[in-house]
Order: sequence, then structure tokens, then C-alpha cells
Amino acid sequence: MSRLWSANVHTLTPYVPGEQPKVENLIKLNTNESPYPPSPKVLEAIEQAAKSLRLYPDPVSAKLKQTLADYHQLTSDQIFVGNGSDEVLAHVFAAFFKQDLPLYFPDLTYSFYPVYAKLFEIETVTVELNAKFEIDPNDYQSPAGGVIFANPNAPTGHLLGLDAVRQIARQQPDCAVVVDEAYIDFGGQSAVALVNEFPNVLVVRTYSKSRALAGSRVGYAMGNSELIEGLNRVKDSFNSYPIDRLAEAAAVASVEDNDYFEACCEKVIAQREWLAAELSKLDFTTLPSFANFVLTEHATFDAKTIATKLRDQHIIVRYLGAARIENHLRISVGDEAQNQALINALSHIVQG
Repeated sequence: MSRLWSANVHTLTPYVPGEQPKVENLIKLNTNESPYPPSPKVLEAIEQAAKSLRLYPDPVSAKLKQTLADYHQLTSDQIFVGNGSDEVLAHVFAAFFKQDLPLYFPDLTYSFYPVYAKLFEIETVTVELNAKFEIDPNDYQSPAGGVIFANPNAPTGHLLGLDAVRQIARQQPDCAVVVDEAYIDFGGQSAVALVNEFPNVLVVRTYSKSRALAGSRVGYAMGNSELIEGLNRVKDSFNSYPIDRLAEAAAVASVEDNDYFEACCEKVIAQREWLAAELSKLDFTTLPSFANFVLTEHATFDAKTIATKLRDQHIIVRYLGAARIENHLRISVGDEAQNQALINALSHIVQG
């Protein structure tokens, strides 16, 4: 520790991203990336955009915002874009949650939320998921300085229905209700349908999962124009050029090739259902998932031991070790070959 650090930095516990090992022939099922490549049209767009790299990008990413507005049937002033959804979320915390009342979020959720809360010195209240690891909207009635939750939730994969999201928004009219939809393309109805109904609802999305652009770092938010203006004020006080030329070109091309996008989502959903069924045959109990991962627990084998034995076979999954899910593994859905290799390896581990 340095004597030059601020008092807050001394007490931070930083977020730990999923491991990115440099190992050949690795089956990587630990960070919920897409098992499929981006659209060929995305690669063509990146190649074309590279010719202009000597120039700064558009600081407002007007083309990308309009593309997203058209796609979601909104207006461009209802769209905010940033360097991955993590940066968008950081701006959300800075813009909306420093209030006299605490920020509410589930006890099992995206682990960056408490990190941002500590960084921005925001008081928090964690709300326990119920016995089925579900969010109960009735638990979010107390006056709050903000509400944020992932939907589908991570790491559980549970989906909160649109009526339940609407209930939370109605119960919290005086604060921002932020719905983090990193995984919504793999099942469920988006809360973007509520943006014009509730001026306090903000929906955050990422290109890292369903659009196979985790390496490109593009995220965005959708909400009332006043919420977007707040985010822009924070962004322009931090980084004028969060989206580079290659990232914007890739993001626009991905939306424009909707057939490819939908086909990839359908394949991931089909493989998720197959994986859950195969895990059941091996005596795993898997939570219902609407994401591109499953959270699963074996009847007798310790989760950490299973993760270690899989690593020995060059297969990595996520052992979180968090309270209430100490014996669970979070497994990203791979392609058909990766999932089959995983099941084969698990069969040897749990059946001998």
C-alpha cells in the first residue's frame, strides 16, 4: 500500500474479472462469451473503418445511437453508448445513485455493483433472493436512492417478468431503476418496453454476450432523455471518445445483420437446454436459466474439486465460492463440440 493513496482506495476490494488463461486447446466456459464468431459483415466493417484510424472517432457516436434507436424503436436522445456496459454502469452509479437514501440490489447479482458502490462511496442495501434464488419485487418497496438488478440475473440465470419489473418501477417513482440486460437476448421480454412508460427506468445492454463482441467493448443504455443527458454529463466529464472507430463500425454492422444475430442466439438457447438436460443425467441440479450460462450443483461432488479436475483436462468453468452458492459452478454455454467435451469430462469425474 502506498501512503499516497486516498483513504477510499486503501479500502477498495477491486472486481475480479473472469480468468483469461493463455493455454492452447482450451475449452473456455468461464466468462459467458459467445461460442460463435461475430457476423462476417462485422469483420468487413472493421476492415473498412481501419482506413480512418488516424482520425478521432465521433465523440457522440451518432451513427451507432441512431442505429440502436431504430432497432429498439426509440429516439437517439434516448440512447447512451459507452466503452462496454461496465463503463456505462460506472457512469450510472456516478450520475444517479449518490443520494440521501441507499442503493438497493440483490445479494446474489453482478459482483461489480458493490465494487462501484464502494468506489463512489454509495450506501447500499442488499436484498436476499428468495429460496428459489428469485427476485421478489415486494422486497423493493422501501424508499431507496436507486435500484439496480441484472435481468436475467447473474449468476443465477433467473428471469424477472416484465410485470414484476413494472411493479418495482411503480414502487420506486423517485429514484432510478436500472435493469442490467446483459443476457436478455437469450430469453425473456426486455424492459425497454417500459422506457416510455416510466421516466425512471434505465435499461443497460452489452455487445459482449449475444453479439459476440466482448473484445470490442461496446455497451449502451436506454431511457428517458433526461436520464441520458445525465449520463452524457458524466461521460463528457470523464472521456470524450469512449467508442473508437473500429468498435462503432462493428456495433453498427452487428445490428444491421439481424438474421445472423438471431441465428446465433437460437443456437445458444438450444445448447443451453441440451446442456441442462445432460447435467441432470449426471446428478447435477441446475437452476432454470434464461442466460447463456447455467448455475449447477452436483448431489455429492464438491464444486471446487470438479472445477479443478476440469482444469486438468483444459476445461475451465467459473467457481464463484460466494455465500449461498458455495457448491455451485457457473458454466458458460459453449458450442456443440465444447458442450459435449464438457459432459464427457464430467462423466469421468463424477462416475469414475
